[in-house]
Amino acid sequence: MSEAISKSSSNNGDYQLPLVIVNPKSAAGSTESRWAEIASELRTHFGAFQVAFTKKHGDGTALALHGATQNRKFIIACGGDGTINEVANGILQSGKDIELGVLPSGTGGDFRRTLGIPANAREAAKALRTGVTRLIDAGKVTFFDHKDQQISRYFLNVSSFGLSASIIGRVKTSTSLKWLPNDLFRGRASFALSTLQEVLDLNYATVKVKIDEKEEKLLNTINFCVANSRYFGGGMKIAPEAKINDGFFDVINIGDIKQAKILLNAYTLYRGSHLSLPEVKSTLAKRIEVSAASANQIIQLETDGELPGRLPAIYEIVPNALRIRTPVPDKS
Repeated sequence: MSEAISKSSSNNGDYQLPLVIVNPKSAAGSTESRWAEIASELRTHFGAFQVAFTKKHGDGTALALHGATQNRKFIIACGGDGTINEVANGILQSGKDIELGVLPSGTGGDFRRTLGIPANAREAAKALRTGVTRLIDAGKVTFFDHKDQQISRYFLNVSSFGLSASIIGRVKTSTSLKWLPNDLFRGRASFALSTLQEVLDLNYATVKVKIDEKEEKLLNTINFCVANSRYFGGGMKIAPEAKINDGFFDVINIGDIKQAKILLNAYTLYRGSHLSLPEVKSTLAKRIEVSAASANQIIQLETDGELPGRLPAIYEIVPNALRIRTPVPDKS
């Protein structure tokens, strides 16, 4: 873990400065090439700060935990949804009262959409300076990682399995749209293209689901989402009625729906009008237990745009788990 700071001194006074944790590989690596510009905007419109760069997966969590030991009061995640997730996990694991800030620089940008954080670095920096502090819920999911170890981690946005996990896997390995110059457009285009490719090879899965104290049921699913926030998949409004501080998940299941109907109704996912489709069901829940109906079936799950492991999984809402800086609400 390597930490490069904006001030060379390391006395305790410097630890009172906000810590910005940067993933230079986010936005297909353009965060690294644009960092000088982003940092300049942040200093101009936000003020002094210290910075730490991640080098590998998991560094965001480790750096946030390290910041907690320094008694930081404000830690800012600069990157995409995966970076925000890692930093939030570090803060939540520390058990300390640390406020999270978001400086978006990623491919999906779904969490910032729910909070209304601007994508532009200058406007986001202003929002960090003039914004208000809100308490938000977090999701906690317990699952099996790629080493078949049962672990738990937090998420702020959406955790899901099915089509969404397959799409994210394809997005992360795709290089077909690297030539597009705009990060946000490239991100949405990459998700749209990957969605089309995955839909053409679509199959539903059968899972066992227990929601709160209700009886366990078998469920056919193309895509199953446990949403704390509204967006996923690079701008799809999967849970249009989700509230990030109501103490509930919005659970959205897209059932056995035909390929042609998905393609014809894909626009509804971006508008948030898909809940009217008969194959789509939604409910509120505080705890969800889910597993594959067949013991030998492996179903990958995603959390905040990352692919950390597989079912079976237990989801639990953690009310008022985290303080976060958000823009001042528009009263116009």
